[in-house]
Amino acid sequence: MFKQICFFRKRPDMTMEQFMDYYENQHSQLSKRMGLKPSIPNATRYVRRYLQPEKNPVTGEVHDSGFDCIMEIWWNSREDFEASQAIIASPERLPHTMADEKELFATHANPICSVIEESDSPMGPNGEATHVELRYGD
Repeated sequence: MFKQICFFRKRPDMTMEQFMDYYENQHSQLSKRMGLKPSIPNATRYVRRYLQPEKNPVTGEVHDSGFDCIMEIWWNSREDFEASQAIIASPERLPHTMADEKELFATHANPICSVIEESDSPMGPNGEATHVELRYGD
């Protein structure tokens, strides 16, 4: 499994509600709206996590992370990820993607990372390991 994480800041003139609405109903559907094949083929999961700063229990202060959204995409392999990146950067798509991102993000200079390892702590009531099951449909 290969996981990509991106960090985004909304345009300063947008409310969080406008940002979330545009991301969910426009940007995340860009390929479909353009009548093109998906730009993230073979992705197994595509998640947006919208952020709200909270009080740090150690300092008692609210610290802004500098980001409004963390986006995560999972693929079965790095090869699937690389293929997606090539589609997104292709000359026929890139101008449309950049124009759409100007409607949403404060900048195109958004940090993009891959996850090299995830570690879960046991959180069961008796200290046992927990797990999440991903299912499609009902």
